[in-house]
Amino acid sequence: MDMLRRVVGVVLTVLAVVVAVHTVVEPLYHTSTETQPFSAAWQVLDPLMAVGIALGVIFGYLRKSRADSAGGDAPVTWERLATNTLFYGFLFVGILFYWNWFILLSPAFTAVEDGTASLVWILIDALLPLLSGAMGVSLLRSDK
Repeated sequence: MDMLRRVVGVVLTVLAVVVAVHTVVEPLYHTSTETQPFSAAWQVLDPLMAVGIALGVIFGYLRKSRADSAGGDAPVTWERLATNTLFYGFLFVGILFYWNWFILLSPAFTAVEDGTASLVWILIDALLPLLSGAMGVSLLRSDK
């Protein structure tokens, strides 16, 4: 399990760096148009982000289970706070990501305007690197 934890840690850390860098650099090389509002690189990154979110939720839940094993009356510690923040943060970003991704994959869904969907993507692209990086580094440093 230790080797798997380290591999997932590397994957999440690399994903965090790639998404963060691409989010910042994309406006420098891609000009948005009505027919192509985002660069083609997102077609590669989106499935990787979907896997990263799933891994983040799974390993966040495992970490949360270990931290909560002391019981509900245990005092709040930095570990429990960080664990809950990462787990629920991944759930939050996952809900936003999959909702927006399925809208992107199904153009027939028109209940949300393009501006709203773009704002949600911006939130995802800003939050996911923070969560993935924190979880990845945590998994790499973990000896448990």
